[in-house]
Amino acid sequence: MNAFVILLDGELTASDRLRRQISGRRVIAADGGIRHAAALGIAPELWLGDFDSVADALRTRWRDIPRAAYPGEKDQTDGELATLAARERGATDLLLAGAFGGPRADHAFLHAAHALQLAAQGLAVMLSDGRQEGYPLLAGEHVFSLPSGTLFSLVGFSALSGLTVEGARWPLSDRFVPFGSSLTLSNQVDGQLRIGLKSGMALLIATPEA
Repeated sequence: MNAFVILLDGELTASDRLRRQISGRRVIAADGGIRHAAALGIAPELWLGDFDSVADALRTRWRDIPRAAYPGEKDQTDGELATLAARERGATDLLLAGAFGGPRADHAFLHAAHALQLAAQGLAVMLSDGRQEGYPLLAGEHVFSLPSGTLFSLVGFSALSGLTVEGARWPLSDRFVPFGSSLTLSNQVDGQLRIGLKSGMALLIATPEA
């Protein structure tokens, strides 16, 4: 099994769609992300972190889960350590659950950047909070299985060259999009969403119906 879900400490809604997406995946919890396990009906095979954001009740409830403890002063976030642990176990497909929102905006931005880094290394990656989903976009052709009517945006992490968007209410053809442009915000799926990109990197953020 090379598909994993990483439980992160951001906000999360245990939607039916998310439950279907995590079905059959192996589970690793990063620090306070353990709080989502019960709502999703899953048990991690590993719980790691510095445990600085974990309530005593959660420590008691999940006391039998194998743990890997790290010092509070470290060079990587608990989420990054969790993805490394998954890769050491053979992961090629990662779902980062709880990747948006939460008390630390810097962590949410880092999760998006880390997802792009992982995708560049050849992994399949998705971010989710149970309502919103994020998909890294690098150069190439991409096809998405999102219901018609789904609201989506492309958030550029660089300038985008040769951007083509098909199967959307507002299609684009071989467009250059400067870094920081709002051109690619608030579009809507209309059929089979296909996105082509010649160069650059972005995150597709979609809000499908749960």
